[in-house]
Amino acid sequence: GTYVAHMVEVEVDKRSGHVQVKRVVCAQDMGLVINPQGAKLQIEGCITMGLGYALSEEIHFNGGEIFDLNFYTYKMTSFSWVPKIETVLVESEDIDPQGGGEPAIICMGAVVANAICDATEARLFQLPMTPQRVKEAMTREKHAVLTS
Repeated sequence: GTYVAHMVEVEVDKRSGHVQVKRVVCAQDMGLVINPQGAKLQIEGCITMGLGYALSEEIHFNGGEIFDLNFYTYKMTSFSWVPKIETVLVESEDIDPQGGGEPAIICMGAVVANAICDATEARLFQLPMTPQRVKEAMTREKHAVLTS
């Protein structure tokens, strides 16, 4: 099994709900690493995919039919908003090579959600964390504080 730890730094526009990931740090132990440069590139690519799933990629349906038939409505990760990514390979030479990039995708939603909560005190439980959902979560949190 591969072990992974992530940290993200975000900026949240509290008016619009827009989240910008400024930096991602990923430490990953995937056993014996045969090609360190290739492994780092695989991790970076999977982090980028995970950010898309976490922040923008969602299929919309209209009456049981897929609404998103092009990239105008289906928002994928754009290179213009890929953050600085730092990778640390934790090598365990006594373990056979393990999965490289995929583990980096899995935790992105939770890591970004926790960073948003740290910045705004609002919890999000649904992906993607669109600006509308971030604003709704901030409103819920503000209302909960006012009524407690």
